[in-house]
Amino acid sequence: MKRYRELYRAEQLPVCQNRIFHFKKDAINCTKGNVVIVQDLKTGLIFNQAFSPELIQYAVDYQNEQALSIVFQKHLKKVAEILQHHFWNQSLIEVGCGKGYFLEQLQGLGFDIKGLDPAYEGSNPSVIKEYFAPKIRLRADGIILRHVLEHVQNPIGFLLNLRDTNGGIGKVYIEVPCFDWICTRRAWFDIFYEHVNYFRLRDFNRMFARVYESGHTFGGQYLYAVADLATIKIPTYEAQDCFEFPNDFLATVTQYATRLKTQDIEQKTAFSIWGGASKGVIFAFFMQRAGAKIDMVIDINPAKQNKYLAATGLKVQSPAEAMQRLTPGADLFVMNSNYLNEIQDLTANQFNLLLVEHERI
Repeated sequence: MKRYRELYRAEQLPVCQNRIFHFKKDAINCTKGNVVIVQDLKTGLIFNQAFSPELIQYAVDYQNEQALSIVFQKHLKKVAEILQHHFWNQSLIEVGCGKGYFLEQLQGLGFDIKGLDPAYEGSNPSVIKEYFAPKIRLRADGIILRHVLEHVQNPIGFLLNLRDTNGGIGKVYIEVPCFDWICTRRAWFDIFYEHVNYFRLRDFNRMFARVYESGHTFGGQYLYAVADLATIKIPTYEAQDCFEFPNDFLATVTQYATRLKTQDIEQKTAFSIWGGASKGVIFAFFMQRAGAKIDMVIDINPAKQNKYLAATGLKVQSPAEAMQRLTPGADLFVMNSNYLNEIQDLTANQFNLLLVEHERI
């Protein structure tokens, strides 16, 4: 019996879709790799079998800070409330703390927390610019893994190492994208090379003997779990773990590309996407491959503005710059429905905002 069942394949995607580039040529010629999503019929876990960790390098030019959005700030507030319930008056380590926004938010609430991330750029003495490893000599009552576990090869091995490095004890908060949401919404732009693993809520109960709390958050796009790190185990595949991948997963690629090409001929207007992060990078890349042109990428993050997106080399503009170029009523593809109302406010509702997520049951 074959151990792995292939679910999805995409070739030559940018390996670090959130890396920003100062020159268009470098962006276009960025390192690329294949994605072959499979389900392990021994563990039930879903991952990119073609992933090569040596292609990935996280450094200061990696930019994925979402906390500039009020919508995302509200999400982080909800996460903080979960942490207050399970970790109050306990020491914490945030592994993969990014630019440190959430860590500093927790410090402001009174948490005793340290962070680790090689891509950190700030000056907070509580953050160490390294990966979590025994040489760091840090231990805590709780470990925070926000959008880390989907990036690491062999997540069970990673969690076992985390447990051992932390002295075999502690609770862990895990937050990852929801694969069920991706497939239900046909969100092909949410599959990235960086994301090695694709989790379902059921996976957490199979990975830990003790889960204190779990559920969906951020409009269903994310999963979270609070578990006892000491109870990590190797999951086993059962019949109910079989995942059926939707046959029409990529149908909207053709639909969106056709719309763009038709309107380009008829109207000759600029076509834009709002969101220069992961979703926008992959959306623009698939449109380019389908022969459809995206003219502008808009993002509220100043660190991304006037830089270039991986693979397509599209230049990111600020909302103010973009609105000077766009014709009122023009189509504007919104990469994340969670931000729709925020974008309507920022654009004074001048444009035809198109959501790229489509739910099918």
